Amino acid sequence: MKLVAKNFEKDSSGSVVLVPEEAEDMWHAYNLIAVGDRLKSTTIRRVQTESATGSVSSNKVRTTLAIAVEGIEFDTQACMLRIKGRNVEENQYVKMGAYHTIDLELNRKFTLLKEYWDLIALERVEMACDPTQHADLGAILLHEGLGHIMLVTSSMTIVRAKIDMNIPRKRKGFCSQHDKGLLRFYDAIIQGVLRHINFDVVKCVLVASPGFVKEQFCDYMFQQAIKNEWKAITENKSKFILVHSSSGHKHTLKEVLADPAVTARLADTKAAGEVKALDTFFTMLQTEPDRAYYGINHVEKANEAIAVETLLVTDELFRSTDLPTRKRYVKLVESVKENGGDVRVFSSLHVSGEQLGQLSGVAAILRFPMPDIANDEDSAEESEED
Repeated sequence: MKLVAKNFEKDSSGSVVLVPEEAEDMWHAYNLIAVGDRLKSTTIRRVQTESATGSVSSNKVRTTLAIAVEGIEFDTQACMLRIKGRNVEENQYVKMGAYHTIDLELNRKFTLLKEYWDLIALERVEMACDPTQHADLGAILLHEGLGHIMLVTSSMTIVRAKIDMNIPRKRKGFCSQHDKGLLRFYDAIIQGVLRHINFDVVKCVLVASPGFVKEQFCDYMFQQAIKNEWKAITENKSKFILVHSSSGHKHTLKEVLADPAVTARLADTKAAGEVKALDTFFTMLQTEPDRAYYGINHVEKANEAIAVETLLVTDELFRSTDLPTRKRYVKLVESVKENGGDVRVFSSLHVSGEQLGQLSGVAAILRFPMPDIANDEDSAEESEED
C-alpha cells in the first residue's frame, strides 16, 4: 500500500490518501474502512442524457464521488472491495443523498475520512504502508569483515544494515588482534539484528556464510544473548537457520533462496506466531485453566488486575458496525499494551482466526492464576438461577 498523504487533527479526526498496489492491500483496506466513514474515489456511473429531439441515451462516465459508508463487501476470491453508501458531495452526475457503489481497484487512489482514528486503524495504516511490517523472512549474509542484514517480503528485499570492518590478518603467534577484530565485527552484526529484526513479524532468519563463519557467529551471539539477557534473541533461537553461501555480499541471497533444501526448511519453520500463541492458549486451558480465559468480560477483569500477558483477538471485532463495541475492544488492546502485554491480532480469513472466533474472538494468557474470575462468574450464574 502506498501512502500518498495524511492529515490528522488534534481531536483524532482526519483523512489518509492511499493507493492499493497488491491484492493483500485490499485486505488491509477492508480492515480500515468502517460504516460511518467517508470514502472518496473515482468510479464509473451510468448517466442518461436526453438529446434535443427527445431521444434518451445511456453512457458510462468516470467521475469522483464521496460517499458515507453504509456497507462493505469483500470478495476473498477476487480480492475486490465493494463499498456502498450515499453521496455526500455535490456532483454533476449523482444527486446528493443518492446511493452508489464504489469498487476499489488496484493502483487507483482513494481517500478515507474518519471522525476518529483509533490505535488499531493507525497501526493498520502503518502495517500496510511499511514493507518491513510484513517482511516475515530475515537474512544475515556474512564473511569475515563484511555482513548484510536484510528483510525479505513477497515482493522486495530490503537491506537494513551493512557492516564493513577491517579485521587484522592472522599471524603466527599473533592471533589476538585478529580474534578481537572478529568479535568487534560480530558485536556490530548482533546490534544490527537487535535494531532491525522485529521477531514479532519475522518468522525465521537465514544466517549464511562460506566455511564455518556462520557457526562461529551464532555460537558467539547466543552466548552474548544469555550473558546480556537479550530476550529477543534467546526466545527466538529456533528461528535462526544456518545455510551455506559463497560470500557475505547481498547478491548471494538469490543463490541461498534458490537452494531447494533451504526452501523446504523455510516451509517447516515459517509457522505463524499467531498459531503458536493459540496452541499455547489451548495447552494452558487444559493444564492451568486459571491462567487462560476467553470472552470479553473475563478478559477485561483480568486486564483490570494487569494480569494479561498475551491478548489474542480477531480482526473481525474491529470491523463491528456498533461503534461502542469497537471502542471497547480498541480500549482493551491499548490497555494491554500500556501494561506491557503482548497483543496478537488474528486474521479471520485464517484457520487460527476462525478457531479463535469460535471462542468469542478474544482470549488471554495470564501472567498469574486468577481463579476468582471463574468464581465470580459462577456466583453470578447462581444468583440468576435463584
